[in-house]
Amino acid sequence: MKTVSTTNAPAAIGPYAQGIIVNGLFYSSGQIPLTADGQLVEGDIVAQTTQVFENLKAVLAEAGSSLDKVVKTTVFLKDMNDFAAMNETYAKNFGDHKPARSAVEVARLPKDVRVEIEVIAVVE
Repeated sequence: MKTVSTTNAPAAIGPYAQGIIVNGLFYSSGQIPLTADGQLVEGDIVAQTTQVFENLKAVLAEAGSSLDKVVKTTVFLKDMNDFAAMNETYAKNFGDHKPARSAVEVARLPKDVRVEIEVIAVVE
């Protein structure tokens, strides 16, 4: 088991790793719309989802993987009314690649953000 950590994504805000590699798979912790230096990205769901993807790309790169190797995502939304706009940004980031996905509305997310996304990806 290998811990993944990069300064190109926000540091963990609790007792957990940005991600873990085990048996050829990378498991990310949920990424929220914080910049690498820990500043919260204010704004609508598109702005926040865009930052989340920047963070995911950074931890995936550190793990030796990328968005095109993601096999499963979980999307947590503060408000399911944001689903369509989040989904457009999500689709732009994944392009033709379509990993398995779950998307759920939750009562509250860390720092009261609108979206959090975690991924599982193949590491080669």
